[in-house]
Amino acid sequence: MKKYLYPLLVILAASSYGVVSTIIKLAMGSGFSASEAVTSQFFIGFCIAVIIFFLTNRTKISFKGVKMLILAGVLTGCTNIVYGHSLNYLPASLAVVLLFQFTWIGMLISCITKRQLPTRIEFISILFLVFGTIPAAGLLDVDITKIPLQGWLWGLAAALCYSLFLFVNGRAAASMNTSSRLVFVSFFAFMMSAVFQSPEIIWNGTLFNEGLWIYGLALGLFGMIIPVFLFTIAVPKVGLGMTSILSAIELPIAVMVSVILLSETVTTIQIAGIIIILIGISLPTILTGNLLFMKNKAAKQKAKNNSYMLGEYKKHIS
Repeated sequence: MKKYLYPLLVILAASSYGVVSTIIKLAMGSGFSASEAVTSQFFIGFCIAVIIFFLTNRTKISFKGVKMLILAGVLTGCTNIVYGHSLNYLPASLAVVLLFQFTWIGMLISCITKRQLPTRIEFISILFLVFGTIPAAGLLDVDITKIPLQGWLWGLAAALCYSLFLFVNGRAAASMNTSSRLVFVSFFAFMMSAVFQSPEIIWNGTLFNEGLWIYGLALGLFGMIIPVFLFTIAVPKVGLGMTSILSAIELPIAVMVSVILLSETVTTIQIAGIIIILIGISLPTILTGNLLFMKNKAAKQKAKNNSYMLGEYKKHIS
Protein backbone atom coordinates (compact mmCIF):
# COMPACT_ATOMS: atom_id res chain seq x y z
CA MET A 1 0.00 0.00 0.00
CA LYS A 2 2.85 2.40 0.81
CA LYS A 3 4.00 2.53 -2.80
CA TYR A 4 0.60 4.00 -3.74
CA LEU A 5 0.41 6.45 -0.82
CA TYR A 6 2.86 9.07 -2.08
CA PRO A 7 1.54 9.12 -5.68
CA LEU A 8 -1.95 9.51 -4.18
CA LEU A 9 -0.75 12.51 -2.15
CA VAL A 10 0.60 14.11 -5.34
CA ILE A 11 -2.76 13.57 -7.06
CA LEU A 12 -4.61 15.10 -4.09
CA ALA A 13 -2.25 18.10 -4.07
CA ALA A 14 -2.66 18.72 -7.80
CA SER A 15 -6.43 18.23 -7.52
CA SER A 16 -6.46 20.91 -4.83
CA TYR A 17 -4.78 23.33 -7.24
CA GLY A 18 -7.45 22.48 -9.80
CA VAL A 19 -10.11 24.12 -7.61
CA VAL A 20 -8.29 27.46 -7.44
CA SER A 21 -9.23 28.88 -10.85
CA THR A 22 -12.94 28.35 -10.19
CA ILE A 23 -12.73 30.04 -6.77
CA ILE A 24 -10.97 33.03 -8.35
CA LYS A 25 -13.76 33.26 -10.95
CA LEU A 26 -16.34 33.18 -8.14
CA ALA A 27 -14.47 35.99 -6.37
CA MET A 28 -14.40 38.02 -9.59
CA GLY A 29 -18.13 37.42 -9.96
CA SER A 30 -18.55 39.04 -6.54
CA GLY A 31 -16.76 42.18 -7.68
CA PHE A 32 -13.16 41.47 -6.66
CA SER A 33 -10.20 41.50 -9.05
CA ALA A 34 -8.01 38.47 -9.73
CA SER A 35 -5.09 40.34 -8.15
CA GLU A 36 -7.06 40.90 -4.93
CA ALA A 37 -8.12 37.25 -4.83
CA VAL A 38 -4.54 36.01 -5.27
CA THR A 39 -3.24 38.35 -2.56
CA SER A 40 -5.94 37.13 -0.16
CA GLN A 41 -4.94 33.57 -1.03
CA PHE A 42 -1.34 34.01 0.06
CA PHE A 43 -2.06 36.23 3.07
CA ILE A 44 -4.67 33.92 4.60
CA GLY A 45 -2.63 30.89 3.55
CA PHE A 46 0.31 32.26 5.53
CA CYS A 47 -1.93 32.94 8.55
CA ILE A 48 -3.23 29.35 8.46
CA ALA A 49 0.35 28.03 8.16
CA VAL A 50 1.36 29.99 11.28
CA ILE A 51 -1.62 28.58 13.22
CA ILE A 52 -0.74 25.02 12.13
CA PHE A 53 2.87 25.60 13.18
CA PHE A 54 1.99 26.75 16.70
CA LEU A 55 -0.57 23.98 17.18
CA THR A 56 1.63 21.11 15.98
CA ASN A 57 5.25 22.15 16.46
CA ARG A 58 6.91 21.06 19.72
CA THR A 59 10.52 21.81 18.83
CA LYS A 60 12.53 24.92 18.06
CA ILE A 61 12.34 26.03 14.47
CA SER A 62 15.43 25.12 12.46
CA PHE A 63 16.86 27.38 9.78
CA LYS A 64 18.94 24.65 8.16
CA GLY A 65 18.17 24.50 4.45
CA VAL A 66 15.96 27.58 4.63
CA LYS A 67 17.37 28.91 1.33
CA MET A 68 15.57 26.19 -0.61
CA LEU A 69 12.32 27.01 1.18
CA ILE A 70 12.69 30.71 0.38
CA LEU A 71 13.16 29.75 -3.26
CA ALA A 72 10.11 27.45 -3.13
CA GLY A 73 8.00 30.29 -1.73
CA VAL A 74 9.26 32.77 -4.32
CA LEU A 75 8.53 30.31 -7.13
CA THR A 76 5.02 29.71 -5.78
CA GLY A 77 4.32 33.43 -5.88
CA CYS A 78 5.99 33.82 -9.28
CA THR A 79 3.83 31.09 -10.81
CA ASN A 80 0.64 32.92 -9.89
CA ILE A 81 1.98 36.36 -10.87
CA VAL A 82 3.35 35.26 -14.24
CA TYR A 83 0.24 33.22 -15.00
CA GLY A 84 -1.86 36.30 -14.25
CA HIS A 85 0.23 38.32 -16.71
CA SER A 86 -0.29 35.69 -19.40
CA LEU A 87 -4.07 36.12 -19.06
CA ASN A 88 -3.67 39.75 -20.17
CA TYR A 89 -2.62 38.47 -23.61
CA LEU A 90 -4.13 34.99 -23.89
CA PRO A 91 -7.60 33.46 -23.79
CA ALA A 92 -8.01 31.39 -20.63
CA SER A 93 -8.00 28.08 -22.52
CA LEU A 94 -4.65 28.78 -24.18
CA ALA A 95 -3.15 30.06 -20.91
CA VAL A 96 -4.09 26.73 -19.27
CA VAL A 97 -2.52 24.76 -22.12
CA LEU A 98 0.73 26.71 -21.83
CA LEU A 99 0.78 26.30 -18.06
CA PHE A 100 0.38 22.56 -18.49
CA GLN A 101 3.61 22.37 -20.41
CA PHE A 102 5.09 21.88 -16.94
CA THR A 103 4.50 18.15 -17.55
CA TRP A 104 7.33 17.83 -20.08
CA ILE A 105 9.38 20.73 -18.64
CA GLY A 106 9.40 18.97 -15.26
CA MET A 107 10.41 15.73 -16.96
CA LEU A 108 13.21 17.58 -18.79
CA ILE A 109 14.51 19.10 -15.54
CA SER A 110 14.42 15.64 -13.96
CA CYS A 111 16.39 14.15 -16.86
CA ILE A 112 19.01 16.91 -16.70
CA THR A 113 19.51 16.70 -12.94
CA LYS A 114 19.59 12.89 -12.90
CA ARG A 115 21.54 12.72 -16.18
CA GLN A 116 19.31 9.99 -17.53
CA LEU A 117 16.58 9.71 -20.14
CA PRO A 118 12.93 9.17 -19.16
CA THR A 119 11.68 5.60 -19.18
CA ARG A 120 9.54 4.41 -22.07
CA ILE A 121 6.47 4.44 -19.81
CA GLU A 122 7.11 8.07 -18.74
CA PHE A 123 7.67 9.17 -22.35
CA ILE A 124 4.41 7.58 -23.53
CA SER A 125 2.54 9.19 -20.60
CA ILE A 126 3.90 12.64 -21.49
CA LEU A 127 2.68 12.21 -25.08
CA PHE A 128 -0.82 11.34 -23.84
CA LEU A 129 -0.82 14.36 -21.51
CA VAL A 130 0.36 16.84 -24.15
CA PHE A 131 -2.12 15.64 -26.79
CA GLY A 132 -4.97 15.40 -24.28
CA THR A 133 -4.48 18.91 -22.86
CA ILE A 134 -5.38 20.74 -26.08
CA PRO A 135 -8.91 19.31 -26.54
CA ALA A 136 -9.52 19.17 -22.76
CA ALA A 137 -8.93 22.92 -22.46
CA GLY A 138 -11.22 23.63 -25.42
CA LEU A 139 -8.36 25.10 -27.44
CA LEU A 140 -9.57 23.64 -30.74
CA ASP A 141 -12.12 26.46 -31.08
CA VAL A 142 -9.62 29.27 -30.36
CA ASP A 143 -8.01 31.40 -33.08
CA ILE A 144 -4.32 31.63 -32.14
CA THR A 145 -3.13 33.57 -35.20
CA LYS A 146 -3.46 36.94 -33.45
CA ILE A 147 -1.91 35.94 -30.12
CA PRO A 148 1.03 38.29 -29.31
CA LEU A 149 4.48 36.89 -28.55
CA GLN A 150 4.33 38.22 -24.96
CA GLY A 151 1.41 35.92 -24.25
CA TRP A 152 3.29 32.82 -25.35
CA LEU A 153 6.35 33.83 -23.32
CA TRP A 154 4.38 34.62 -20.15
CA GLY A 155 2.46 31.34 -20.44
CA LEU A 156 5.60 29.24 -20.85
CA ALA A 157 7.29 31.21 -18.04
CA ALA A 158 4.41 30.21 -15.73
CA ALA A 159 4.96 26.55 -16.69
CA LEU A 160 8.69 26.89 -16.00
CA CYS A 161 8.08 28.51 -12.59
CA TYR A 162 5.68 25.73 -11.61
CA SER A 163 8.14 23.04 -12.74
CA LEU A 164 10.95 24.67 -10.75
CA PHE A 165 8.66 24.90 -7.70
CA LEU A 166 8.04 21.14 -7.86
CA PHE A 167 11.78 20.53 -8.30
CA VAL A 168 12.79 22.77 -5.36
CA ASN A 169 9.99 21.39 -3.17
CA GLY A 170 11.39 17.91 -3.72
CA ARG A 171 14.73 19.07 -2.37
CA ALA A 172 13.37 20.90 0.68
CA ALA A 173 15.21 20.55 3.95
CA ALA A 174 14.58 17.08 5.35
CA SER A 175 15.84 18.24 8.75
CA MET A 176 12.91 20.66 9.09
CA ASN A 177 9.44 19.38 9.93
CA THR A 178 6.56 19.87 7.51
CA SER A 179 4.79 22.63 9.45
CA SER A 180 8.00 24.69 9.60
CA ARG A 181 8.55 24.28 5.86
CA LEU A 182 4.96 25.31 5.23
CA VAL A 183 5.45 28.56 7.19
CA PHE A 184 8.55 29.53 5.23
CA VAL A 185 7.08 28.72 1.82
CA SER A 186 3.78 30.50 2.51
CA PHE A 187 5.51 33.58 3.98
CA PHE A 188 7.75 34.17 0.97
CA ALA A 189 4.92 33.40 -1.43
CA PHE A 190 2.91 36.11 0.36
CA MET A 191 5.86 38.51 0.14
CA MET A 192 5.96 38.02 -3.62
CA SER A 193 2.24 38.66 -3.96
CA ALA A 194 2.48 41.70 -1.65
CA VAL A 195 5.10 43.27 -3.93
CA PHE A 196 3.41 42.56 -7.27
CA GLN A 197 -0.31 42.15 -6.50
CA SER A 198 -2.71 44.07 -4.21
CA PRO A 199 -1.37 44.27 -0.61
CA GLU A 200 -3.67 47.22 0.14
CA ILE A 201 -6.60 44.82 0.62
CA ILE A 202 -5.23 44.01 4.09
CA TRP A 203 -5.60 47.55 5.47
CA ASN A 204 -8.25 49.21 3.27
CA GLY A 205 -11.09 46.98 4.46
CA THR A 206 -11.49 44.96 1.25
CA LEU A 207 -10.33 41.70 2.83
CA PHE A 208 -12.44 41.63 5.98
CA ASN A 209 -15.14 44.29 5.63
CA GLU A 210 -16.20 43.46 2.08
CA GLY A 211 -16.14 39.68 2.43
CA LEU A 212 -13.05 38.82 0.36
CA TRP A 213 -11.79 36.72 3.28
CA ILE A 214 -14.34 34.02 2.44
CA TYR A 215 -12.72 33.44 -0.94
CA GLY A 216 -9.26 34.00 0.55
CA LEU A 217 -9.89 31.24 3.07
CA ALA A 218 -10.87 28.77 0.34
CA LEU A 219 -7.96 29.87 -1.85
CA GLY A 220 -5.52 29.71 1.05
CA LEU A 221 -6.54 26.13 1.81
CA PHE A 222 -6.79 24.77 -1.74
CA GLY A 223 -4.12 26.95 -3.35
CA MET A 224 -1.49 27.01 -0.61
CA ILE A 225 -1.87 24.88 2.53
CA ILE A 226 -3.10 21.55 1.14
CA PRO A 227 -0.94 21.35 -2.04
CA VAL A 228 2.28 22.68 -0.48
CA PHE A 229 1.84 20.43 2.56
CA LEU A 230 1.24 17.32 0.45
CA PHE A 231 3.88 18.13 -2.18
CA THR A 232 6.45 18.65 0.59
CA ILE A 233 5.79 15.13 1.83
CA ALA A 234 5.32 13.31 -1.48
CA VAL A 235 7.61 14.87 -4.12
CA PRO A 236 10.89 13.64 -2.52
CA LYS A 237 9.45 10.11 -2.50
CA VAL A 238 7.84 10.11 -5.95
CA GLY A 239 10.44 12.11 -7.91
CA LEU A 240 10.01 15.13 -10.16
CA GLY A 241 9.32 13.20 -13.37
CA MET A 242 6.45 11.15 -11.95
CA THR A 243 5.14 14.16 -10.00
CA SER A 244 4.89 16.12 -13.27
CA ILE A 245 2.84 13.32 -14.82
CA LEU A 246 0.51 12.82 -11.86
CA SER A 247 -0.01 16.58 -11.41
CA ALA A 248 -1.74 16.72 -14.80
CA ILE A 249 -4.90 15.67 -12.91
CA GLU A 250 -5.25 19.39 -12.14
CA LEU A 251 -6.80 20.17 -15.52
CA PRO A 252 -9.61 17.56 -15.44
CA ILE A 253 -10.42 18.63 -11.88
CA ALA A 254 -10.49 22.29 -12.93
CA VAL A 255 -12.92 21.49 -15.76
CA MET A 256 -15.19 19.37 -13.57
CA VAL A 257 -15.31 21.92 -10.73
CA SER A 258 -16.11 24.74 -13.16
CA VAL A 259 -19.01 22.69 -14.51
CA ILE A 260 -20.35 22.03 -11.01
CA LEU A 261 -19.88 25.49 -9.44
CA LEU A 262 -20.02 27.80 -12.45
CA SER A 263 -22.46 25.79 -14.58
CA GLU A 264 -20.02 25.96 -17.49
CA THR A 265 -20.67 23.63 -20.41
CA VAL A 266 -18.23 20.92 -21.38
CA THR A 267 -18.08 19.61 -24.94
CA THR A 268 -17.63 16.06 -26.15
CA ILE A 269 -14.16 16.98 -27.40
CA GLN A 270 -13.20 18.25 -23.93
CA ILE A 271 -14.43 15.01 -22.37
CA ALA A 272 -12.31 13.06 -24.86
CA GLY A 273 -9.28 15.18 -23.96
CA ILE A 274 -9.86 14.59 -20.24
CA ILE A 275 -10.07 10.83 -20.85
CA ILE A 276 -6.75 10.96 -22.74
CA ILE A 277 -5.16 12.85 -19.81
CA LEU A 278 -6.49 10.32 -17.30
CA ILE A 279 -5.04 7.50 -19.42
CA GLY A 280 -1.69 9.28 -19.49
CA ILE A 281 -1.74 9.68 -15.71
CA SER A 282 -2.74 6.04 -15.14
CA LEU A 283 -0.25 4.45 -17.53
CA PRO A 284 2.85 4.55 -15.27
CA THR A 285 0.97 2.99 -12.34
CA ILE A 286 -0.77 0.35 -14.45
CA LEU A 287 2.24 -0.66 -16.54
CA THR A 288 4.68 -0.53 -13.62
CA GLY A 289 2.28 -2.59 -11.52
CA ASN A 290 1.94 -5.19 -14.29
CA LEU A 291 5.71 -5.28 -14.70
CA LEU A 292 6.23 -5.86 -10.97
CA PHE A 293 3.52 -8.55 -11.02
CA MET A 294 5.27 -10.37 -13.87
CA LYS A 295 8.65 -10.09 -12.14
CA ASN A 296 7.22 -11.41 -8.87
CA LYS A 297 5.49 -14.25 -10.72
CA ALA A 298 8.72 -15.14 -12.50
CA ALA A 299 10.65 -15.01 -9.22
CA LYS A 300 8.13 -17.31 -7.51
CA GLN A 301 8.26 -19.75 -10.41
CA LYS A 302 12.05 -19.72 -10.32
CA ALA A 303 12.04 -20.36 -6.57
CA LYS A 304 9.56 -23.20 -7.08
CA ASN A 305 11.76 -24.74 -9.77
CA ASN A 306 14.84 -24.41 -7.58
CA SER A 307 13.01 -26.03 -4.69
CA TYR A 308 11.91 -28.92 -6.95
CA MET A 309 15.43 -29.42 -8.31
CA LEU A 310 16.86 -29.36 -4.78
CA GLY A 311 14.35 -32.03 -3.71
CA GLU A 312 15.24 -34.21 -6.69
CA TYR A 313 18.93 -33.78 -5.92
CA LYS A 314 18.42 -34.86 -2.30
CA LYS A 315 16.51 -37.95 -3.48
CA HIS A 316 19.29 -38.76 -5.89
CA ILE A 317 22.09 -38.64 -3.32
CA SER A 318 20.14 -40.42 -0.57
